Amino acid sequence: MPETPDISRVTSRAGAEDLIGSVLSGMRELEATLGAETAQVRAGRIRDGLASEAKKGELAARYLRGLEAVKANAVALARFAPEAVDGLRAAHAGFGRTVEENRIVLATARAVSEGLIKSLSEEITRASRPMTYGPATGLGRSAPAAAPLVVSRSL
Repeated sequence: MPETPDISRVTSRAGAEDLIGSVLSGMRELEATLGAETAQVRAGRIRDGLASEAKKGELAARYLRGLEAVKANAVALARFAPEAVDGLRAAHAGFGRTVEENRIVLATARAVSEGLIKSLSEEITRASRPMTYGPATGLGRSAPAAAPLVVSRSL
């Protein structure tokens, strides 16, 4: 893994290109990790997809530190390596699409999981109530609701 960029002043073309190269490298690694996670979750292998959570957090932190360094040196980067800045912008736009796709897949998986748990809870509740007839409503008093269903929110 390449070094994390320092937030130091860029004073040359080589320094500008090194900083942008480091940020691009971190972005590509994070993008690959997100892509693998998205593919696993989309295929229904949620546990496998979320197994690299620590690595993803580490890569995201490194990428954000790199972006801070780019912002701190924006004027120098634009002066010394404008084409590299344009390349970083284009790569960042593609990265944004990957992040959005990952968010959509994770949100869908969460919604499906919550729907399954809700359906399961309703089935358990319905199965535990006795069906009896009463004088006023057609159905008599039903048994109290089933005991709460305990669910672990972690996948």
